[in-house]
Amino acid sequence: MSLKIKIKRWWNHKRNRAVVDSLGVGAELWGRVEKRASGSRIQVGSGSRIDGYVVAETETSKVTIGRNTLIGTDTIVDCVQEIEIGDDVLISYQCILSDSDNHSLDPARRKGDLERWRLGTHDWFDVAKAPIHIKKNAWIGARCIILKGVTIGEGAIVGMGSVVTKDVPAFAIVGGNPARILREPGHGGNG
Repeated sequence: MSLKIKIKRWWNHKRNRAVVDSLGVGAELWGRVEKRASGSRIQVGSGSRIDGYVVAETETSKVTIGRNTLIGTDTIVDCVQEIEIGDDVLISYQCILSDSDNHSLDPARRKGDLERWRLGTHDWFDVAKAPIHIKKNAWIGARCIILKGVTIGEGAIVGMGSVVTKDVPAFAIVGGNPARILREPGHGGNG
């Protein structure tokens, strides 16, 4: 690893420590953590590692990351309302977790969003949103997208490149776009 990369990672870790509201022992913040509103909350459990990007968008945003959890490189956790990730969760690289649509579905209301974004006055009021919950021991494969309102059950596996639009049962394996159950809980393995 080059000296330039080491310095950048050290700087990110130092800056991120000041942003996080609660940081467990041994947690590593090599990616980027950002709060776009002073009232938002970000908590990271002991032994966890963030190599991706975690952003809390609003005054009421709450991101909770459990113990011994990995947020992989280039993964984006974009929270408007609530994203809760349990203990011992593995989230691979280049995933997107978004608990909102980010913009109104009504084109007339979207008009002007770019300018409001530039000014830091984006209106989240009429944007559809719902919490995301990822339970302990889940594994999210590379380049997955987890949409608003989804709960990934304990020990579940989401296959690489999946788009998850609805809840995943505990210990199930899902894959595809949209994700569908490939293996029910209790059919081989530990589930």
